[in-house]
Amino acid sequence: MFSLEGKTAIITGGASGIGLAISRLFASQGAMVHIFELNYELAREESDKIISAGGNAKAHSVNITEQAKVKEEISTISAGSNIDILVNNAGIAHIGTAESTTEQDFDRVMNVNVKGTYNCIHASIPFMREQGFGVILNMASVVASVGIPDRFVYSTTKGAILAMTLSVARDYVKYGIRCNCISPARVHTPFVDGFLKNNYPGNELEMYNKLAASQPIGRMGTPEEIASLALYLCSDEAGFITGSDYPIDGGFIRINN
Repeated sequence: MFSLEGKTAIITGGASGIGLAISRLFASQGAMVHIFELNYELAREESDKIISAGGNAKAHSVNITEQAKVKEEISTISAGSNIDILVNNAGIAHIGTAESTTEQDFDRVMNVNVKGTYNCIHASIPFMREQGFGVILNMASVVASVGIPDRFVYSTTKGAILAMTLSVARDYVKYGIRCNCISPARVHTPFVDGFLKNNYPGNELEMYNKLAASQPIGRMGTPEEIASLALYLCSDEAGFITGSDYPIDGGFIRINN
């Protein structure tokens, strides 16, 4: 079950955190994984590790905010294979309220999280529509459904991702294209470690435990757990699922609220 043998998958932000876990798992299940990353050296390093482990992967230097570059890379991939799967995982975070968020920060986060996702969908759909099938999986968040403090623009972008998912699913179901999204709560990634180091120097462990305890299940999720859900939703076994959001949150939405 959940084989991706013979399928081509594009994973944005696929060389770190949740994206890397997805890249590794998809490759282990037989997919040819194309990693889109701003940090090309990191993407190449991780793709080489996937190849050494017996998988197939290729690194691409892509700024997803640049539509022309996104189109160029996806068009090049399509020349040699179908575009079976697109995972829009790349994104950035920001801490602040509507009052404290600057215009510059608002534009920066919107540009990556919303426009970047749009660019990849916009570039992929023509190929998926022509071939008559495809799966798009977007990375939303629990903040699209539940308000949390000091995440104004980040929450705004993830709400947009949820709405975008529903729109694409509705418009393209007749072309055999499925579109869903995942909404994780807090997941222990290198980003979390960096966030704690930068914002709570000397109190990292205390704040980590506090953040972990905010999930009713008592811990943060792991990138591998998110990747497992992504694998299911992108596999043929999920062929009857489209237009859905999947919280994976340790009970955060339904139990806490």
